[in-house]
Amino acid sequence: MHSDLSPAGRTGVLLVGTRGQRGPGEVLIRIRGGSETFLAWSDAELPKGTTVLVVEARGRRAVDVVAWDAPDPVS
Repeated sequence: MHSDLSPAGRTGVLLVGTRGQRGPGEVLIRIRGGSETFLAWSDAELPKGTTVLVVEARGRRAVDVVAWDAPDPVS
């Protein structure tokens, strides 16, 4: 079970593509009863519109993500 406060384990959609180690993108995540944007870091470049899974939080407004094509793990 995931805390309603933590973005880890949630899925989202990239509003701005990531650039791998060259820089973050931006992801929209449904969380805390609404939707919020976070800076999104990934090892590989991911294009805008990619569905991603948040694997780790990097503080309050940044997360590590990977491409995701499975059903949403958060019920």
